[in-house]
Amino acid sequence: MINDLDRTDWASLGHAYGTAEDVPGWLRAMVSPDPEKRQEAFSRFYSAALHQGSVYSSTVASLPFLFAMADDLATPDRGEVVALLLSIGREAVDAEEVYAVICGEDGEESTMYPDTARLMREHADAFVGYAGDPDPQVRRASIEGLGLFLDDAEQAVALLQDRLVNESGTAERVLVVRTMADLAIRLPAAAAPARAWLDALAGSATTDPDTRLAALVHRARCAPDSIDDQTTPKAIELLRQVTPTPRPEAERRDPAPSRPCACEAEPESDPNIPGHIVAAFDDLERHGRVHAATTPLLVALHTALDTRAGDRTALLTEQLRSKDPGTRYDAIAMARSLITSLRGDHTPLVRLIGDCLLPDDAYTAAAAAEALGSLATLAEPAREALAAYVTTHRPDAWASPHRTARRASQLAVVTLASLTDARALPSLLVALDTDTDAWRALNAVGQLPQCAAELAPRLARRLADVDHSREWPDVSAATLASALAKLGDPAALPALTETLQAALKHQKGSTAEPVLKALASFGPRAASALDMIRPLTEADKASLRTAAAGAVWEIERRPGSVVPLLERLLEDRRNFDAIDLARRIGPPAAAMLPRLRQILNDQVEQNTRNEQNGSAVLNDSWTLVHVASALWDIGGTSQAGIAVPALLDAWKDNDSTARHVVTTLDRMGPAARPALPRIKAAMAQPQRGGGTWGWGVTSDLEFQHTCRAILTRLTHLPDPEPAPAP
Repeated sequence: MINDLDRTDWASLGHAYGTAEDVPGWLRAMVSPDPEKRQEAFSRFYSAALHQGSVYSSTVASLPFLFAMADDLATPDRGEVVALLLSIGREAVDAEEVYAVICGEDGEESTMYPDTARLMREHADAFVGYAGDPDPQVRRASIEGLGLFLDDAEQAVALLQDRLVNESGTAERVLVVRTMADLAIRLPAAAAPARAWLDALAGSATTDPDTRLAALVHRARCAPDSIDDQTTPKAIELLRQVTPTPRPEAERRDPAPSRPCACEAEPESDPNIPGHIVAAFDDLERHGRVHAATTPLLVALHTALDTRAGDRTALLTEQLRSKDPGTRYDAIAMARSLITSLRGDHTPLVRLIGDCLLPDDAYTAAAAAEALGSLATLAEPAREALAAYVTTHRPDAWASPHRTARRASQLAVVTLASLTDARALPSLLVALDTDTDAWRALNAVGQLPQCAAELAPRLARRLADVDHSREWPDVSAATLASALAKLGDPAALPALTETLQAALKHQKGSTAEPVLKALASFGPRAASALDMIRPLTEADKASLRTAAAGAVWEIERRPGSVVPLLERLLEDRRNFDAIDLARRIGPPAAAMLPRLRQILNDQVEQNTRNEQNGSAVLNDSWTLVHVASALWDIGGTSQAGIAVPALLDAWKDNDSTARHVVTTLDRMGPAARPALPRIKAAMAQPQRGGGTWGWGVTSDLEFQHTCRAILTRLTHLPDPEPAPAP
């Protein structure tokens, strides 16, 4: 069939990337006798005809040819062809219900995903044949297909059981077990026999521990209700049996295969590429790297255990204490995931992560420091471990010529600084004085206001040296201004004022606005800058006018100078900075109440229309939050009847607003009583808040603290008098 390629009108298929006509050439090259040409052809097919896993019409049209190639014993790399077929089929099966109908490449409705999935199921017998192929690469690539494409549950279960008997490789046997669980999840008719088989396998004393661990994990995955108090102890016992015994001195080795040790010199990156860009690409390269064979199983088990924090902590304790450095390394990310997603006392795990800060293993130490850095104040139990790592190395380790050691030192320093620990200062000074990865130091220096006398002058000099004519300076003035604001040293005011002047000269509003906010943070101490700031309240750009008005208010605190500006600023109902400015001014901004109520009413009506019409447009919850908060802080109890329902509606529609909602409720006193059921429900959930994407440890800790304060204050108070009608 490969010879029939030219009979297909590939160009008319209108491939999204305009390369459908190239597909026949790639398919021919896949069977080339030249290994390099074959490798290039597979790579190009994956990147274009299966770009980012998406299926296109040209991808589907190529399936008969791919199956013909896989069936032909003369085809080189048949295993890779079967793996490619599996990738296409997996994508289609995963997406066939979610994307049952899509807008096709020609603009018409398309059922490409379910059609592709159906086509793969029609070729299920091909995967049955591949499962018994003499080529081990073909057999391995076929295993997952038995669980994905066969609709005969009895046949699929029997074939997978047979594959386990006939496969001797650990990776293949574990894959068979995982596929059996996938089958049980996909086909209800396969669930009972698959689970029974997994149970028997997990408890079999004659089966190798790798397969038993896989069976235990995937039994839990396909039947979470079967997890009991013996699941985790059994997993730990089996994990101990499969964990390799480290070779002598393995504790000192980099657990990542093919990665150099910290003691070896590493090639430097292009000096013309900004350091934060290089670091971002390095992070992408590290992402998903696996250092222990058991890691995928353990990740699956943690997913199945879900909110069972006790079981997951026990499992992670075993992982973080493992004799295998790869197991310990991979456990760091899993522990980080648990701590950042579930509430509770994670002190023992934090200390175990801190124990990974070994001075002679920079690769693992960097991962540990990075994980601790994501934990905010929850990293406190590891403070001394961080300090020991930082002080064991000289401050100039920040600028080490060895990239792995340098990264470990920098991450440990930054995390120590996030705990406001002054022992991070010497290394941060090296960063600022040598200009080595100063971008990373600037994210930390603001956490050390007690060291402002040494830090602020250095930042001010850097701010003065910013070239505002460049579109993308190496270090932005906004970042420097923000750091100086956090340090709070008034000696920085001249540099900030000069920067504002330079930004205006070069028409850099994106710089002027954060500098105005930095000046505002100094309050009356920044009065010398008022003559430059005040004219900006009449600037053409609304965001610049708003930032200037906010600075005038914070410096002068004269409502008569700012309130008249609000009417124009509030023409845009989503000018949240202006709404928040009115809120900060409070009762003297009462003239803005009618406009704020109008904004709120308009938004409530729009949200109601969206819900009645089944509109795909999301309700604008943030407008409700900002306006309701301003109404309360300006009008007080007279606005409670409007503000409280609006806040609760915003929280109901968008959980990411919760932290902002409870901050306002905390200021309302007894008027917040209607929110008590919602607050209690939020506090009862084990997961950290913030909706689908979460909002980080710091925000969740603040949220819990505020909720506790409200509950303590209101739980025992009598019901308040009804709020007067607005």
